[in-house]
Amino acid sequence: MSSKQGGKAKPLKKPKSDKKDYDEIDMANIQKKKEEEKALKELKAKASQKGSFGGSGLKKSGKK
Repeated sequence: MSSKQGGKAKPLKKPKSDKKDYDEIDMANIQKKKEEEKALKELKAKASQKGSFGGSGLKKSGKK
């Protein structure tokens, strides 16, 4: 008997999860989280435009 099953067996696929039913409280929390993430992205973009905070970074003395 020759079998063609060789190597690693493929994992079984998980069934797709059903859509969750959210109540008003959950929807409000999701909306609030999305707004916070959007504000954070805007702040990051604004900060990246300005450059580094300290300018040249650490000052080094002329001595060796």
